[in-house]
Amino acid sequence: MTRVVEHLAELTGYRDRDLLDVSLVESLKDLLQPQAVAIYRCVGEMPQAQHWITRARLGPGDVTATADPLWSDLENLPAVESIPDRFTCLSRQEAFCVPGPPAKTYFPLTTEHEVVGVLEFDSAQPLSTEDVRMVSNILRIYRNFQGLLDYSERDTLTGLLNRKTFDESFLRIAHQPVAAGASPGNVEARRAVQATTWWLGVIDIDHFKRVNDNFGHLMGDEVLLLLSRLMRTTFRIHDHLYRFGGEEFVALMRCGSEIDAAAAFERLRGNVERYVFPQVGRITVSAGFTELRAGDSPSGAFDRADKAIYYAKQHGRNQVRHHATLVAAGELADESRDSDVELF
Repeated sequence: MTRVVEHLAELTGYRDRDLLDVSLVESLKDLLQPQAVAIYRCVGEMPQAQHWITRARLGPGDVTATADPLWSDLENLPAVESIPDRFTCLSRQEAFCVPGPPAKTYFPLTTEHEVVGVLEFDSAQPLSTEDVRMVSNILRIYRNFQGLLDYSERDTLTGLLNRKTFDESFLRIAHQPVAAGASPGNVEARRAVQATTWWLGVIDIDHFKRVNDNFGHLMGDEVLLLLSRLMRTTFRIHDHLYRFGGEEFVALMRCGSEIDAAAAFERLRGNVERYVFPQVGRITVSAGFTELRAGDSPSGAFDRADKAIYYAKQHGRNQVRHHATLVAAGELADESRDSDVELF
C-alpha cells in the first residue's frame, strides 16, 4: 500500500500531461511488473478516421518510456479499427483480458464525457482480480486529476486552452532546442528537423458583435463553440489552440515554412467561410500570423500577429496576413501599434 501511495503522490505532482502519462506507465510497471504497459490515445476528429498515437510505452528492457512524435502524420498512425481489441475496449468502455501468451489486459481511459484512449498491459498471466481493481482505482484518480487540469487550463465554453495557460506554454515550447541532424533514411526524424519553426496566429471572427446583436448571446456562444470544433478539425493534433476571450482565438503551431503556416490559417479561413452556422448562416474570420523569433516574449510575438490581423481588418476582413510579409512590403512598421480605431 505504501508503494501505491508513493506512486500516486508522484503522479499527481505533474502539471505537464506528457509527463503525467509517462509517470502513469512507470508507476504501473513498477507496481505490477508486466512485460509491457502502454497508453494509446485516439487522435483525429470524427467524421474523419481516427488513429492510435502512442503517448507512453515501456516494453521489455526499456529504461525510459517511448512515444510517437506529436507531429506524426495521421495517415502514418494505425487506424483505430485496425487493432480490434483496443477498438473493443473503446466500444465496451470497460476493462477486459485477452488470454496470451502474452495475456493482454485493456483498460479504457476516460474523461467526464468520453473515452479518449486505452491502457494496455502485456503479461505472462492475466492480471488478477485484485490487480485489475487496483489499476481501475488508479485510473479513477488519473481521470479526476486530468479533470482538475482541464478545469484550470481550458475554456469552459469551447474546451480550448485558456488565456492564462498561454505564457507558460509559449515559453516552454517556443524555446525548445533545435533538433539535431537526422539520417536520410529516418523519415520521422528528418521531419522533426525540418519542423523546428514555431508560428503564432491570432484568429478573430469578423463582425461578431452583429451576431450577438442580431441573434442573441446564446447563438453567439454556439458560433464560438462551432468555430472551436472547426479549428480542431483544421489544425493538427499537436497544434496548441487557445481561446483568449470573446471572439479572439490563438494557434501556436510547429511547421517548416511560411508557406505551410499560411496554408494552415488559409485552410481554416476557407472552412469557416463555407460552413453554414445554424440560424446565423455564414460568417468569416480574419487571421494574422508571425514566426517566433529567438528570445521572443509571449507579448512580443502576440503583438506582431495582432498587427497583421489589424491590417486584415482594415483591408476588407476575411483574409490571412503574415506580419513579416507586410513589413517587407512597407505596409507595417515593425513596432508596437498604438491606435484607438475600433474595428471589431
